[in-house]
Amino acid sequence: MSLLAEDTEAADLGLRWKPGFAALGPAFFTELRPTPLPGPYWVGRSEAVARELGLPTDWHESKATLAALTGSMPVAGARPIATVYSGHQFGVWAGQLGDGRAIMLGETEGGLEVQLKGAGRTPYSRGGDGRAVLRSSIREFLCSEAMHGLGIPTTRALCVTGSDAPVYREEIESAAVVTRVAPSFVRFGHFEHFAANQRDEELRALADYVIDRYYPACRTTDRFDGNAYAAFLEAVSERTAALLAQWQSVGFCHGVMNTDNMSILGLTIDYGPFQFLDGFDPRHICNHSDTQGRYAFNQQPNVAYWNLFCLAQALLPLIDDQEVAVAALESYKTVFPNEFEGRMRAKLGLTEAAEGDRPLIEGVLKLLAAGKVDYTIFWRRLSGYMADGNVEPVRDLFLDRAGFDAWLLSFSQRHAGTDRALAAELMRRSNPKFVLRNHLGQQAIEASQQKDHSGVATLLALLQTPFEEHPGADAYAGFPPDWASTIEISCSS
Repeated sequence: MSLLAEDTEAADLGLRWKPGFAALGPAFFTELRPTPLPGPYWVGRSEAVARELGLPTDWHESKATLAALTGSMPVAGARPIATVYSGHQFGVWAGQLGDGRAIMLGETEGGLEVQLKGAGRTPYSRGGDGRAVLRSSIREFLCSEAMHGLGIPTTRALCVTGSDAPVYREEIESAAVVTRVAPSFVRFGHFEHFAANQRDEELRALADYVIDRYYPACRTTDRFDGNAYAAFLEAVSERTAALLAQWQSVGFCHGVMNTDNMSILGLTIDYGPFQFLDGFDPRHICNHSDTQGRYAFNQQPNVAYWNLFCLAQALLPLIDDQEVAVAALESYKTVFPNEFEGRMRAKLGLTEAAEGDRPLIEGVLKLLAAGKVDYTIFWRRLSGYMADGNVEPVRDLFLDRAGFDAWLLSFSQRHAGTDRALAAELMRRSNPKFVLRNHLGQQAIEASQQKDHSGVATLLALLQTPFEEHPGADAYAGFPPDWASTIEISCSS
């Protein structure tokens, strides 16, 4: 029996749905409905995502919409599903996984998949309750929109809804649901699942679906003698490399880069124990569960390549040549450093590459690491220096003044003859004033737990336009308090 929502009590969100991923057939998912939560209430909403979806301006005024996006009422025309995948977790094969607490409502006519995270148990919950807590849901909601504001490819978040229903983690917390939006939620792990089970027919169907929908140029490529699957692997590799370069340039730690948390579209996906760096520490581990430091900040580019190698192994039955599969990953080794240097040049106000840029970049990163200098504040103050010539606010960040002065001389020589105003503008567009620091998120969470959601709204407004000055909001761009270093974020977060 199909669970297509034709109920008389279904909520009409004003969206029209098409088969999308569900057209692949029942081997790829299970049809089910979300599990209702009592007494839902709004926690946060992104009007920007509402516009992307084409929702009416009064979309949030309906009690039916609130209930539907909390999983308590069917959505008209939707066919909710949970998808199956497998993956490597912390470098170890974990076998079958799947959407254990996420239920996809479907794909809109505009080509966006809509998913409820925290909407109850699925066949892939592996003994879990299928719920998300308010704490983690607020973090995901805000960071999804913060990353988009930074220009980094990401899944988006339409809203967070809450309920006083209890959820048991390390302690009793209240439940919440995040409505997530993306062109596709397909992960590396979807391919690994069918490859590991020698289900080559389904593996090919999945690859064909993703290529035809999102990578059509791979069908007509002359790369790898026209092997579309190898070209697809290369394209995913290059998107992933560009994404990692952006993460590293803004000081973003994902925290749990398992293969099932890697997007086939090169999106940032699954916001759990993430963190934006405060003091710059290349070896920083943001995930309290990561006792071996596998996902430390400076390990992220290598882990991404390792994950791509797992994807290559999964696609090998289709590529049919191991050497070709390995060759399809090769461009990662050039795309990542080139993209990273390009991002860092922009942060330095440099529009063109020149000999000596790499030592300039490496030199400042070493200085930042040696002094554990606040990463975001340094880059924003350096932008200010380029605009007004006052170096003292930047210099004050360093204990090693001589080291900084020597670097600044090289930096100034590199800018000799350049238009400082243009360079300053490039730097302001490349160095955000606001990022979602852990303590800011924690303050908003604690207020929301007392039913005060104004902090969530304030942070959302700042993070959606993080390069703007936002007069009066300097407190959100300041140094973290001492207690921020005591915040522990784990895989349950």
